[in-house]
Amino acid sequence: MRYFWPVILGVLLSAANLAHAQDRPIGFQTPSKNVACQSFTDNGQGVLRCDIMNLESRPRRPADCELEWGNAFEMSAKGAAGRICAGDTIMDPSLPVLAYGEVWQRAGFTCRSEQTGLTCFNAMQRGFSLARAEQEVF
Repeated sequence: MRYFWPVILGVLLSAANLAHAQDRPIGFQTPSKNVACQSFTDNGQGVLRCDIMNLESRPRRPADCELEWGNAFEMSAKGAAGRICAGDTIMDPSLPVLAYGEVWQRAGFTCRSEQTGLTCFNAMQRGFSLARAEQEVF
C-alpha cells in the first residue's frame, strides 16, 4: 500500500500539468510585438482575435462602444471579420513569435506574417490585414 501513494501523486501531478498546458493561449505574436492573435472557441464556433497595439491613426469610436475601439479585430471560422469594441487585450508576451514569411494555420484560420504587416483570413476568404499605417477588413 505504501507504493500506492507515489503513483496517485504522480497521476495527479500529470493531470495538473495537462490542465495547465490546455490553459495556455493558442496563438502567436509578430516579430515587432505590435500584433498578437489568439484562437479560441465561442459558443462552439472557432474565433480568431488579433490586437494591434500601435496605430498611426485611430478610427473614430462608434457611439455604441463605451470601451476601446480601433485596435481589436475578430472573425469566426465561417463568418465576417471586423473591428470590435473591447475592454481587454489578448496581447501576451508568452505567445510564440510568427517570423516574417511564416504562415500560421489553425481551426480554419490562416495568417501570414510579413514585414509590411499581418494578414489573416478564414475558410470563406474573409479577414483583415493589420499594419501600423493601415488596417483593412475584407
